[in-house]
Amino acid sequence: MHMYTTASVLSGVLVLSALALPGAAQGAEHPTVAASDLRAFAGKGVRPADALGDTTFKDGIVNKGKDIVLGVTGKKAVPVTFTAFDEEGLALTQAFLWQGTDISSTDTITGALGTDDDPDCTETTVPGGYRYRCEAVFTIDPAVDFKDGNGTAGTWKLLLGAYDLYLNISIDDDVARSKIKRAAKLTTNASPEPVRKGKAITVSGKLSRANWTTGKNAGYGSRPVQLQFRKRGSSTYTTLKTVKTSGTGTLSTTTKAGSDGYYRFVFAGTTTTGSAKAPGDFVDVR
Repeated sequence: MHMYTTASVLSGVLVLSALALPGAAQGAEHPTVAASDLRAFAGKGVRPADALGDTTFKDGIVNKGKDIVLGVTGKKAVPVTFTAFDEEGLALTQAFLWQGTDISSTDTITGALGTDDDPDCTETTVPGGYRYRCEAVFTIDPAVDFKDGNGTAGTWKLLLGAYDLYLNISIDDDVARSKIKRAAKLTTNASPEPVRKGKAITVSGKLSRANWTTGKNAGYGSRPVQLQFRKRGSSTYTTLKTVKTSGTGTLSTTTKAGSDGYYRFVFAGTTTTGSAKAPGDFVDVR
């Protein structure tokens, strides 16, 4: 299955719109390239930058270098920036996030949505050619783009393509990488309240994470979670112990009451799931 975000695909064809560049770039007919052609160019070690065009890409950054953490609802705008260089100048650029080991056989690919659906680029004349500083926005809707499976969580790669003014195509399928993760949630409840000093406090809660297939959050079982405490008047939490969630994501542990303060659970996250911190629950110790 190949999956594309809205407005990046027109009848199965990826349309590369012309940038607002002077001269031949504006006069050139808008070329199109089929998705299968992009995968054939970039897959199996064939680099079109070597075979056809000579555009080079660098400084690719996805989501300002942060993980892309998605819940079950709500669209997320993910910024992408990169630099391109070409001796003759560029007519068009395109950006994609894709997942897999070989783009010619990848299961998922998503197109970038920026102004006019293509990256916005600023041209600068430099020794030996032209440099372009480009920006794009990926609009990702987990309820639509990932509804067929949670397996899409993990590492995604930034693919960049460009046509020069002679319509030679260049593609680099691994300019930068980013992790798309399922959002996690944590709850904390400490009791009894109030409690006598030296008595046991029971701290319970639940760890859950987004399930894109069902569109709901589900318990995240057998995961280590830290119990932390912050004394009233302090701004720093201290880790008391590590507790593992049950098969359904529930948490329960005990600790001895010492002084007034806040208890919370903290989850560090995994390669496919984001981190989470529960709000602190205050306990009055008498």
